[in-house]
Amino acid sequence: MRTERRRAPGIVLVALMMSALMIVAPVARGQQLLDDFLAAVANDWAANAKALLARGVDPNSVDRNGDPALVIAARAGNLATVEVLLAARANVNVRNAYGDSALMLAALSGNLELVKKLRARGAEINHRGWTPLLYAATGGHDAIVRYLLAEGAKVDARSPNGTTALMMSAREKRESTLALLIASGADVNQRNDDGASALDWAERSGAPTLAEHLRRAGAR
Repeated sequence: MRTERRRAPGIVLVALMMSALMIVAPVARGQQLLDDFLAAVANDWAANAKALLARGVDPNSVDRNGDPALVIAARAGNLATVEVLLAARANVNVRNAYGDSALMLAALSGNLELVKKLRARGAEINHRGWTPLLYAATGGHDAIVRYLLAEGAKVDARSPNGTTALMMSAREKRESTLALLIASGADVNQRNDDGASALDWAERSGAPTLAEHLRRAGAR
């Protein structure tokens, strides 16, 4: 009977370690590419981002906080990188963990050029939850409010708790925005889920001029 030789334990261990390294190395390289890509997006290194996309990085990659690349770029106002991501077919309506889209963050920061760029690629303006119009009104960005309304944004769109753009403009003391929304047909007597109206918010915020404007428009 032939006796088979047993492999030395050391040889088996080395073989297992080499197999593990062959698996780990590509994973590590992939993570490095992703880290480099997210850094490029955050810092508006558009050429770097484009090169990494060409190497296979997903344009819809997310960071450790759950923020998609397009949302990261929009929040920072990185126009060049946004263009690179859109050209790579990044999902223009992708949301982060808080429900914010790139268009919503561009509206909140008052970046009209970016708002238009995203809208031209199909970014949604009317959807469930907080909307770009609500965010623009919060920031008092009248040019964006006008643009969104012209694009068909619902003036009385409600947040999850029933808050409207008019209420947000009153709460944040955005007088010109409040006047613009009223002129655009906003319901001055709309109430949120807590029963508060734009007039209530104006009075709570210590904004008598806004409160008076609302009363003249029929608020009660």
